[in-house]
Amino acid sequence: MKVLYFGGQKCGKTAAAIAKSLVLSPHKKPIYVATYLDTYNDAEMQERIINHKNERQNQFVTLEEGFDLTVLKEGETYLVDCLSMWILNNLDKTKEELIAQLQTLLKKDVHVVFILNDVSRGIIPLDKQSRKFVDCSGIVGQVVAQACDEVYDVSFGIVRQIK
Repeated sequence: MKVLYFGGQKCGKTAAAIAKSLVLSPHKKPIYVATYLDTYNDAEMQERIINHKNERQNQFVTLEEGFDLTVLKEGETYLVDCLSMWILNNLDKTKEELIAQLQTLLKKDVHVVFILNDVSRGIIPLDKQSRKFVDCSGIVGQVVAQACDEVYDVSFGIVRQIK
């Protein structure tokens, strides 16, 4: 089973994805793939990390992997939180390289729940790097949504299944 939860910041994506991951892996702890690389010395992001750890309690095994999602092993259940940070970490790669990595992962026999911040509904950013990030987010979202069995739009804690 492949599942995507997308929406804006602080909309409830993580809570919904945690619940889904636990349902998909009732007899074994799912693996939480933390894609944020804590290299920015950012106190506010540290607080977000602590909140995410508290939210998932001790119900997951944590794997910190910000670059290569192909390392996920078959036969497991994963929660990838989040594709947006993975994209940011890989901005030096082409969209074709990102898509190839995703397609490798999506072919694996795994349960995987993806989280993606929806940044595609705003204005076109002025700077080149931000435009690349927004464009890659939209393209990655399309690739993942097409491949997923279920897709959920999350707004203000309300989860709507659209696929």
